[in-house]
Amino acid sequence: MEFLAQYGYLGLFSSAFLAATLLPLSSEVVLSVLLYNELSPMLLVIVATLGNVLGSVVNYGMGLGGGKLYKKKFSTASEKEVNAALSRFEKYGTYSLLFAWVPGIGDPLTVAAGVLRVNFILFLLLVTAGKLGRYIVLSYLVLKNMPS
Repeated sequence: MEFLAQYGYLGLFSSAFLAATLLPLSSEVVLSVLLYNELSPMLLVIVATLGNVLGSVVNYGMGLGGGKLYKKKFSTASEKEVNAALSRFEKYGTYSLLFAWVPGIGDPLTVAAGVLRVNFILFLLLVTAGKLGRYIVLSYLVLKNMPS
């Protein structure tokens, strides 16, 4: 993932987008490297959030199509994980999308939201809030622990 850092904001956007959709990547590594390289923390958080949310929108769209394309072609999530995400929706409701950033459950949650036809505006608000919060906290922790 560090090689994407050489592309700055575009590399971060790409890693965040891909991490939320096609590949089991970690945008956190790219974000951390760029923070250490003293790029604007605020702009990095915005770019990472935008890329990751747009990746989740792709998942939502695949879910609208029944989730079959997602499960067969692109996802590292198994059918069991997607079914577990559907169960979480039934148990905890739409607000579980605040946890769409959590590795292992986030991608299936966003697919499940599409399958269940969650209101798209509500989907965007909840997913964005969760992912934005994650990147803010991560950036704070990285900056706080940087050597002086």
